[in-house]
Amino acid sequence: MRSRIPRQSAGEQDGRRPDGPDLDARFSEELASVVTGARRRAVRDGDRQIDTAHLLHSLLEYDPEARAVLGDGPQVVRLLGYLVQRSIGYGLRWQSTVEDSGAVPVVSGVAGFSPLAAAAMEDACARAARRGVDRACGVDLLAALVTDPQARAVEVLGRAAVEPRTVLARVENHFEPTA
Repeated sequence: MRSRIPRQSAGEQDGRRPDGPDLDARFSEELASVVTGARRRAVRDGDRQIDTAHLLHSLLEYDPEARAVLGDGPQVVRLLGYLVQRSIGYGLRWQSTVEDSGAVPVVSGVAGFSPLAAAAMEDACARAARRGVDRACGVDLLAALVTDPQARAVEVLGRAAVEPRTVLARVENHFEPTA
């Protein structure tokens, strides 16, 4: 009987991230863990690519700072519930499709990501650069995930009654210097 648990590559077994040095150079340690978790989730769900919902789910699991920006309480619990249901319920319709709204240019060189997820990763890096930091963090990715209304992450947020504009406002407040 074949195991349903995906085998790790040699790179994953020796502790090296499968995304290579480019990931290490552009993302914080926490965000690198988010991407690795999203990849495992996509494989486990039988999806061809990491999409924005995979990234959002892993972000909530691995990054307490991003989770705090969304707020504590029943809203986050409801959001995690919808993300878990994706593999057993409404998300099954996503399995045979590529997440692409057509509104963003396809980012080349980001293998294994849907076009929207790749664009969100690039946007997270650009957000970090505008703040004057070298590495993007989970909160940068959270903001990037909610910018395209066609993103699966935005659909999941909507089902959990989380308004993307509110998330963006919280991100901006998060990065404001405190006096």
